[in-house]
Amino acid sequence: MPTDRTTDFLRELLVRQLTTWLPTALQRSRRATVALAGVDEGGAEAALRVVAGHAAQVRGRQVTVLVLADSAADLPARLGPIEAGLPAEVTVHLLPGAPDRLPVAVKAAGAAGSPLFTFVAVPGAVSADVLAAAANGRTGEVLLHAGSSARDALVAAGFPLVAEVAPVLPNDEAAGVIAFGSRSDRSLEAVRDALWAVGADLDVRYRDPADPTGATVDVAGDPDLAPLTRELLVELRRGGPRQVTEVRRHTLTATVYRSGDANRALEDLLAAGDVRRERETGRLAGDEVITVAR
Repeated sequence: MPTDRTTDFLRELLVRQLTTWLPTALQRSRRATVALAGVDEGGAEAALRVVAGHAAQVRGRQVTVLVLADSAADLPARLGPIEAGLPAEVTVHLLPGAPDRLPVAVKAAGAAGSPLFTFVAVPGAVSADVLAAAANGRTGEVLLHAGSSARDALVAAGFPLVAEVAPVLPNDEAAGVIAFGSRSDRSLEAVRDALWAVGADLDVRYRDPADPTGATVDVAGDPDLAPLTRELLVELRRGGPRQVTEVRRHTLTATVYRSGDANRALEDLLAAGDVRRERETGRLAGDEVITVAR
């Protein structure tokens, strides 16, 4: 069972990412679905308020919100006042059951072929069927809170871009793993920015679940970029010349840092003479190739 601090953290992260995802999804399609599985009552309320806050963009389109709740008898009463203020184009379905019912719920909602944002919270490992449903063919994105790494499972489910961090609460309490699966670099950047913003607000640090040392990164203020600088130099030596865009993507998928941090780390490597760039001056462009100098 998540602690109150973990619950607050997850709720803030959900709100930030959904706030970014929803208007983008409605620009791409006239239909969009939001699926919440394992979320607490406060998280469901917060998500509906995000949808209500985009009422102008929702009009003329169709938004479906699925809420899978295992034990929340008072949830209909709590969500009712928010539902009453939603545009007619928004449909809310409250369904009893655990997250493993997500595939049935998504299919019944007719989400196939349109953007789907899924938030799943499970105490242990998430099932392959749940992740396959969240992938929704090629139109889904999933924000996952699990007890352990889900990277391999997300890749197997068809998400080519996967990011993971392990939150560490102010009292040094571990809070599981946050994983994100997508096909969009922009969404990947957005969720990492959201993680850092929430972390700074709630005094949460992050570590890489794959790092055996368990080293944490403080995301409040200016981060220490030395670990990232070392990681990028190792990656460039291992993989050869890379475009700046590829270096940014590696930063988002293989470290706890942000895309902008990758730029600053590259500038440090350039200043130290460890790497060289194609152009002598100007900002680092995404298509510019970075090569190890020595």
